[in-house]
Amino acid sequence: MGLTKQYLAYRAIDSFNIITSGRSNINFVIYNKIEGRYVVSATAENVILWDLRLGERVLTLRRDKQEVTALRVSPDRLHVAVGYNDGVVDIFDLTNPQQSLCSLALHKSAISILRYDEQGIRLMCGSLDCEMVVVDVVEQAGRQRLIGHNAPVTDAHFMERFNEQSIVVSSSKDTQIKFWNLETQFCFKTIVDNRTEVWALAFVGNLMMAGNGESTLNVYRIKPRDTQAEQAIEMAVEGLTIDDEDTISPISVTNCGVIQRAGKGRCVNLVADASERVISCHGTNDLIENFYICSEEEAKKRLAKRLKKARKAEDNDLEADGAKELSLSDEIKRLESIKVKQKIKSIDILLGARDELRVLVSLANNTIQLYSQEASFKRQKSAKEETVKLLRSINRQGHQSEVRSVCFSSDSLAIGSGSGESFKFWNRDSMQCLRTVACDYVLCSVFVPGDRYILLGLKSGKLLIVDVGSADVVEEIPAHDNELWSIALLPDQKGCVTGSSDATVKIWIFELIDSPEEAMDVDEEENVSKLKHGKVLSLLHKNTLKLEETVLCVKISPDMKYLAVGLLDSTVKVFFLDTFKFYLSLYGHKLPVLCMDISYDSSLIATGSSDRNVKIWGLDFGDCHRSLFAHDDSVMGLQFIPNTHMFFTCGKDGKIKQWDADTFDKIITLPGHIGEAYSLAVSANGRFLVTCGSDRCLRLYERTSEPIVLQDIQEEEREEIENQQLATGEDHAVPLLPGLKLASRKTVGSEKAAESILECLEICKQYEVEEDEKPELHPLMRALNVKNPQDFILATLARIRASDLEESLLLLPFSNVCELLERLPAVLAQRSDEIELLTKVTMFLFKVHMKPITGAKHMKPLLEKLIKSLKRDVGALRDVIGLNLHSLALIQHDIEEREGVALFHEATQEKKKRDKKRREGIKRQLIQMA
Repeated sequence: MGLTKQYLAYRAIDSFNIITSGRSNINFVIYNKIEGRYVVSATAENVILWDLRLGERVLTLRRDKQEVTALRVSPDRLHVAVGYNDGVVDIFDLTNPQQSLCSLALHKSAISILRYDEQGIRLMCGSLDCEMVVVDVVEQAGRQRLIGHNAPVTDAHFMERFNEQSIVVSSSKDTQIKFWNLETQFCFKTIVDNRTEVWALAFVGNLMMAGNGESTLNVYRIKPRDTQAEQAIEMAVEGLTIDDEDTISPISVTNCGVIQRAGKGRCVNLVADASERVISCHGTNDLIENFYICSEEEAKKRLAKRLKKARKAEDNDLEADGAKELSLSDEIKRLESIKVKQKIKSIDILLGARDELRVLVSLANNTIQLYSQEASFKRQKSAKEETVKLLRSINRQGHQSEVRSVCFSSDSLAIGSGSGESFKFWNRDSMQCLRTVACDYVLCSVFVPGDRYILLGLKSGKLLIVDVGSADVVEEIPAHDNELWSIALLPDQKGCVTGSSDATVKIWIFELIDSPEEAMDVDEEENVSKLKHGKVLSLLHKNTLKLEETVLCVKISPDMKYLAVGLLDSTVKVFFLDTFKFYLSLYGHKLPVLCMDISYDSSLIATGSSDRNVKIWGLDFGDCHRSLFAHDDSVMGLQFIPNTHMFFTCGKDGKIKQWDADTFDKIITLPGHIGEAYSLAVSANGRFLVTCGSDRCLRLYERTSEPIVLQDIQEEEREEIENQQLATGEDHAVPLLPGLKLASRKTVGSEKAAESILECLEICKQYEVEEDEKPELHPLMRALNVKNPQDFILATLARIRASDLEESLLLLPFSNVCELLERLPAVLAQRSDEIELLTKVTMFLFKVHMKPITGAKHMKPLLEKLIKSLKRDVGALRDVIGLNLHSLALIQHDIEEREGVALFHEATQEKKKRDKKRREGIKRQLIQMA
């Protein structure tokens, strides 16, 4: 079938203007072995690494379509785990950021929290679906799924204190804090003394702080269970009841008080630094509060000072025995709070040398700020001294509010964008901000011919003339009384027309006037002639058209014949431009027309409305050629591609679509915005497209030389819709296991993997014939470069993603499971080097289908054979690893003796210090209990 009409595809280049998203958190990261200079922040569906010193984007971690909702940097600061709105977690390597290391489909809802353990081997993932999953980062697969919360999970931590490696602590909006045992996957302790939602948790030493919906922080003291053994025995001897929950709990948790926050409202975030000396928190306002955790000696000094004050005051009540013990106020010292100018979305802290605390803040106005503060126990702040300093701020690279208007210069080299507080000029190639003009709320904008000036229509009804070179407002014209919704240039490039909510349309003519003379200081002795200032642009009001309804958009036909006006009464009225005589009324929309455009030959007019439809009209008779259901919400922007009858539309559903006004076909749907799309602009040469939306992104698209066929595009869209629906349903259908909850989620990838296993088994059957009758190699076997069924089975299993392996095995019918198990001994005998993968497959199939396998008599010899093979190969692998380990230790010993150096001395010393610190902490707690 030949091509009847050829279209060229538009492809997304990149997005810019966004610095940080408010939905996700922000983290420090080590890049190029430098700490404290680089940070990662979520920007819609991407994650950007920013250089705070230069204020520039260093690299971008990309994934299509889904919004980033959580991120976490690994303890070595080299990897970033990113959680998305669809429940998927991607792990990126900062040294190779082009593609993620692994993609894990774990949840059905958005990821709310990600947390690594101390070694960075395990990753805790909490979600809005009220569940948590523990991921083995090395294996790249989920290990445990924890189910028990009744509301979205807000925070989670690995509790590796007291050498408890298998305990996880989580908080939720159901007001509960739960302690989980990862070995049993059950909750063994629940704290229910919070009256409101628990939003954040933080651990320092043996203290746990919980931020809830009130203006206080609850503080709990955690102790290992064995320190309470004697007390529990005494209570049992005395006949007191012991709580059953406490008898199985390896730890003891007691509430030791509250900390009153200065900020009002709920606590949003609690962050502790790596050394656990400082905790920072913030609420829904603009205040960051910092708390210093005192050591044992510092706490005793604060206690002695408090008792000394009490003795001076001769307060006998404070001399009681309770006052002589360490209290929460002695252990926790409040540092100076940091006041910012906007609402805070997320924070991260880093404690550096000389007790310098660096606080990283992401604000609601698309800004990142870095503050410095001294976090010291000894130093006292003087009255005039400022201890909090603003070191860096990234705000120039983006608007501080949503962008409502975009436009291209006539040479397509510059992009203009207007928002609620400013107007910015961007370089199209580098996507860097060139100029910023502070102004009021911008609703529409257009470059004046020549690109030296730009016209801005404001919400107040004023019309601004801005000089592009100097970024100064040349003139402010009170053009209208209410919102100025639309500006359109006259095709002869001699003026413009504006439409406003005051039900008027005004025509303006460009004119050049002398710029106002500036007062200058001139030496009296010098004869300085009067400076001649250049001309500047101004507008001369020519005519006014008064209407009965609010004007939402205006357009002039390229032949200078007609003026089209979109009104609030859902109609478009067309007038003759020279006389304002009424010509046509285009009615058919059910809701107001928000955007429209006229084709280059003045034959077609396309209108977009709040009723989600786009109508194509003939401008000669006003007949409606076709009505297209274009978007799932209001159509916000519409513009023809120059010299064609194709046009782009954008809507509040966030989608960007291209249409053909001759055949009324939808050509392509471009990857759009997360949220609403507000406006679009096509360059004068038709090569570029820029859009803006509620996700604060400006998205740039470029026309490529790649031809597209409508049937292929439609087929791809249908396949994408089908792929989003699982053929086998959402639940795990396994007989006798109705409550099976794997630490993974069924995806289209796992269904395709199951199909590949079934196909592999079917092909292997063809080779169970005699040597003379064997068929030629199957095309799939040739593609995988294998020559026998055993290698084919192994290659098929190895190609399945680790996160999809269990789900794909779960989808196999029991007859195929038995067939696969029967073929595994031959694979083990031939490829013992892949013992890890084969053992994983065997053990999982045994666990899931244990009862029917043990009930089948013909499977008993197979089981004995498999167990024997697995034990032999695993033992051999263990012997090899042990031999290599001790050989390396012997080589290290020889090198150290011969050269007189200690290998890995720094790492060994750091580990010894950590172990010593942990032992001293446990010993100190035992002394306090005694």
